[in-house]
Amino acid sequence: EGRASLCSFLLGASVAAVPLLLGLSPALLAGPGLRGRLALALHVAGVNAALLLLCPRPLYKVAVRACFLGFAFGCGLLLSAGRSAWRHFGWYMCSLSLFHYSEYLVTAINNPRSLSLDSFLLNHSFEYNLAALSSWVEFTLEKLFFPELKQITWLSTVGLLMVIFGDCLRKAAMLTAGSNFNHIVQNEKSDTHTLVTSGVYGWFRHPSYVGWFYWSIGTQVLLCNPICVVGYALASWRFFRERIEEEEITLIHFFGEEYLEYKRKVPSGLPFIKGVKLEL
Repeated sequence: EGRASLCSFLLGASVAAVPLLLGLSPALLAGPGLRGRLALALHVAGVNAALLLLCPRPLYKVAVRACFLGFAFGCGLLLSAGRSAWRHFGWYMCSLSLFHYSEYLVTAINNPRSLSLDSFLLNHSFEYNLAALSSWVEFTLEKLFFPELKQITWLSTVGLLMVIFGDCLRKAAMLTAGSNFNHIVQNEKSDTHTLVTSGVYGWFRHPSYVGWFYWSIGTQVLLCNPICVVGYALASWRFFRERIEEEEITLIHFFGEEYLEYKRKVPSGLPFIKGVKLEL
């Protein structure tokens, strides 16, 4: 499934090569004319038809999601190649699609037993989807009424660096934890479950949450979305505060004094979040 998803992602991302094949500008998505966009639509239809023919039904569900994320990544590259007001939105598309696809791929490498369609995190929650939609609406409205706000390249670059840092930290945490990492908080300790305190876990107790926290805020800094920067920061902080408390109760139950000692030495990594207040 991991290999099939990677092939499908790359197949979808190959849409970025369409302008080269047709001799068109790479910025065709933001430019006038329908020829380039029609070519993109035909590319999507052709790739989807190939997946339907080549993949058995269960694998097709994985392949089509990976291909969709690859297509979004390729379109992001095309938008990024231009100088229009949508350039930074292209950076955002690349960041968002790569984040979700890499969640699946790293899980396939790290902990294949827990791998499922949910590993893409595309259906994370209603609130998550609503937050994404809100950021798109804010970007579009502000682009229409305050176009100069979306041309602050240095600020978008800061946001891009936050996104890269956050995603790299999260993936480093997943790889360091290995099979101990799961997208769902575990209520029962498995035979192979160990307390990981090395690598990035020596910096923060919850590096995957720290990475996701700064990644999510970084996407809105990248888009120069002032309202969503504040909204994402508050919503993410509240979510991770509750998630960390829930998870640490489980970890104390699993590892007892060993985890409490680790908790005393290593910070959570998130501002003003100390974790559950509980002693044995």
